[in-house]
Amino acid sequence: MNPFKFFSTGQDKPVIQDPKQVDELYRKNRRCILPAITFGYGSYYTCRLALSVVKKPLIDNGIFTVTQIGTIGAAIFFGYAFGKLINGFLADHLNLRKLFATGLLCSAIINLVMGSVGLFWVFTILWGLNGWFQSFGAPSSMVTLANWFGNHERGRYYGIWSTAHSIGEGITFVGTAAMVSCFGWRAGFLTPGLFCIVVATVVFTLMRDRPRTLGLPAIADWKRDHGVAVEVPVKTSGHEHADTVSLQFSVFKRPALWILAIASACMYITRYAIDSWGIFYLQEAKGYSLVEAGTILSLNTFAGILGSVAYGFISDKLFNARRPPVTLMYGLVEILALVVIFFVPTGNNLIVIAAFIVYGFTLSGLLAVIAGLFPMDIMPKRAAGAVIGFMGIISYFGAAIQEHVSAHLIGSGVMIEGVKHYDFSKVIIFWIGASVVSMLLAASLWRVKPMD
Repeated sequence: MNPFKFFSTGQDKPVIQDPKQVDELYRKNRRCILPAITFGYGSYYTCRLALSVVKKPLIDNGIFTVTQIGTIGAAIFFGYAFGKLINGFLADHLNLRKLFATGLLCSAIINLVMGSVGLFWVFTILWGLNGWFQSFGAPSSMVTLANWFGNHERGRYYGIWSTAHSIGEGITFVGTAAMVSCFGWRAGFLTPGLFCIVVATVVFTLMRDRPRTLGLPAIADWKRDHGVAVEVPVKTSGHEHADTVSLQFSVFKRPALWILAIASACMYITRYAIDSWGIFYLQEAKGYSLVEAGTILSLNTFAGILGSVAYGFISDKLFNARRPPVTLMYGLVEILALVVIFFVPTGNNLIVIAAFIVYGFTLSGLLAVIAGLFPMDIMPKRAAGAVIGFMGIISYFGAAIQEHVSAHLIGSGVMIEGVKHYDFSKVIIFWIGASVVSMLLAASLWRVKPMD
């Protein structure tokens, strides 16, 4: 079987002329597509965050050092960064249903293999390869959103889809953490691996290719919701793919995209600092058990579900689909929550929990807009995959650098009366500072308008 032919998007069919049939097909497919990409992408996260749950068991059992854990953790982000760029470009041309399901299935298989080995370089290579397959998920989802949902409703539906990372994190920090506590670190990889094989099958049955392959008009035509017109730099008669490629490369000439990419990279530093080191921090600095730390982070992630949905509705309904005002409000509150989390004295459990909930609520909205929704708003929809791919490689380079810098700043710890202690003072400044820079960069794009 030719893999290129397998993943290629279907041919455009003649547009259905019956308005009632068009309405019925659009609504029917949208009802299936949104939950499929939301829960499906949430499941991707369970195969991405396993290492976050098992860090302390791996370190305490002498399997890996903190530095080695940082190297392994960075591998997935480098694999994801390059994968998201390449697969983002390809997603504008491929069958999104097949791309999405294949990535989830391959990531699940890699997790199953990792639950059976314990060698540093094998771990590093496999975790990096996992990052590559993880990168199938976001471009497939975002291009699907661009294809099936219009400009003035996309904020709401994108907000719903963005709850996926909170769903996945919540399942991981509660379910996977419980399995690790009962059965050891290997269960942290085996559990999500088995789970995602089932989910990949379900998602494949629910997702769809582009509307035009079903004989439906483009979403902008169906919703009568066109943005600012964009001229394709190169016109090749009869060759839609050539036009799309030209449009893809034209987006890199827009300074707003570069500003958003750097803002997103800074936000990903903070995001994955908490996702990747949060449980370890709560165990070492605050004295929580694995299950307690996982439960606190799960509250943070479940609050993120509300934060994503709220961001979409607020920006769509109250600000006429303008994102910067809401982004600034969310950013200020997110930074305040981080200050409380890290600087409130130990023992104030309710305050820490409340701060994590506020942090999760605001971070989820910020991730939804900076890393995806706003770039999709202000860039041509036919180049959505390329835009998201570019955002991805810059964002996940930030996440990968975070792993190395965080591991270095935390250090190997010092023994005091037979107990190892870690210094988090420097790394906390690094994490909070990244959020501040992200907020300022995003706020600078106050007057940018959406495009078609």
